[in-house]
Amino acid sequence: MNAEWWKTTVVYQVYPRSFQDSDGDGIGDLRGMIGRLDYLKELGIGAIWLSPVYKSPNDDNGYDISDYRDIMTEFGTMDDMEELIREAAARGIKIVMDLVVNHTSDEHPWFIESRESKDNDYRDYYIWRDPVNGEAPNSLRSIFSGSAWQYDEPSGQYYLHLFSKKQPDLNWENPNVRQEVWDMMNFWLEKGVGGFRMDVIDLVGKVPDEEITGNGPKLHDYLQEMHRETFGKYDVMTVGETWGATPEIAKLYSDPKRKELSMVFQFEHIGLDQQEGKEKWDWKALPVGELKRVLSKWQTALGDEGWNSLFWNNHDLPRIVSRWGNDKELRVESAKMFAILLHLMKGTPYIYQGEEIGMTNCPVSDIAEVSDIESLNMYRERLEAGYSKEEIIISINAKGRDNARTPMQWDASENAGFSTGRPWLRVNPNYTEINVAADLADPDSVFHCYRRLIELRKLNPIVAWGDYELVEDVPEQVFMYVRRYEGLAWVVAANFGASQSTVEIPRFGDSGEVIIDNYGRSVVDFSHLVLRPYEALAVRLLRE
Repeated sequence: MNAEWWKTTVVYQVYPRSFQDSDGDGIGDLRGMIGRLDYLKELGIGAIWLSPVYKSPNDDNGYDISDYRDIMTEFGTMDDMEELIREAAARGIKIVMDLVVNHTSDEHPWFIESRESKDNDYRDYYIWRDPVNGEAPNSLRSIFSGSAWQYDEPSGQYYLHLFSKKQPDLNWENPNVRQEVWDMMNFWLEKGVGGFRMDVIDLVGKVPDEEITGNGPKLHDYLQEMHRETFGKYDVMTVGETWGATPEIAKLYSDPKRKELSMVFQFEHIGLDQQEGKEKWDWKALPVGELKRVLSKWQTALGDEGWNSLFWNNHDLPRIVSRWGNDKELRVESAKMFAILLHLMKGTPYIYQGEEIGMTNCPVSDIAEVSDIESLNMYRERLEAGYSKEEIIISINAKGRDNARTPMQWDASENAGFSTGRPWLRVNPNYTEINVAADLADPDSVFHCYRRLIELRKLNPIVAWGDYELVEDVPEQVFMYVRRYEGLAWVVAANFGASQSTVEIPRFGDSGEVIIDNYGRSVVDFSHLVLRPYEALAVRLLRE
């Protein structure tokens, strides 16, 4: 394998609106981020995935961009952005920009021009269609609920929006659109960014007339053109958000010979607690056996033809410690378990802000407390469908995106040290116990577990390059695997259960060196290993 820098580093996602406010307006900003770079350096990460900071009217919290070459006023200025890139680089940290090129804001100058008239030069920058029998062109639906077609009265046509109606989809079949995107990407690459996270990139090859959205026939042609015209000339990391990817599809994106992206985010494991044929809001208990099967498949199926991303959390997902762990009595143990299990796998790990201190979901009791557009749309839609308010709130508390977006909990002072003003989204009330200051002061904290895992990846080639094997002969609730590299073998075991579980694998021997664990264990006997609730450990085998 080629030793690109992003294969041995750990990426930290910053959701800037909720990270650190520097001016008291209740909204996180770039200067706040600059002030926290030393904290991220101490954690040990090598790159920041920065959620969108471009100019935006904020219909979808920055994922609706009105100017790709300017900064949202609430976040600061281009000078602040350039300083962030410089200051991060001085600490050995690269800034990976979140790039949204499937759609823009309806307030982007291109779209303002596009809707002026049917013969405007920018009309074909977006996807316009005539009505069919007085209705929408077809039955495509928005990911944010309802039809994906919005009627424009003045022109008598519909435009496509796979997300909010304020997020019209760009027409990638138009070569002028692609050239505009290449020019913009090169603008940022020349400023020294470390790459791009490509938002819903699997949608840019859509064929709307055939109701094809993801993985369209020209998608990979477009990505190869992107590579040639932009980041292929730079030593950067690119990761595509690809909700429908299988390992075979992921190889198309990330096989180095194809010259497309460095890796993709696949979400197969994330959907395992969703009821078959239902929406994400309709959940079920996590089938641990399926989680083992899916993550193991992604560990082995890519081989040397692709690269894997590793994550539990992001700005769109509920907090993992609340979702699949115990976020009360065993919060610390649960948070460490998820960290140990994931970070010792092959691939590039991603930490979402607050994950490294075990931040939890933040339940609401009323829709008035909800900010997220997806949750608000679902609430209205399900009320009309006959669901009770109580049922809907339960779903939002389990899966709503605001869970991940509450402000970062820095210390026990007012507003968790996030802002001196009123935060844009309420702070989780548990911030007085769960915060960075408390974790930094406690050598046995979740933070120090993450810090140690990042260090292990840097110092031990087995973590980045070792082979992976799932251990099958263990109880259902135990996830156990072996990493092997140049004669070394590490065993990683995690108990997903709320009760203890016993593992008996004599072939691993009766002793080994504990590399990292979450219960303070010093002795391991694989012939009879009793794992406590949410216990996780990694052991260097002395013999196999």
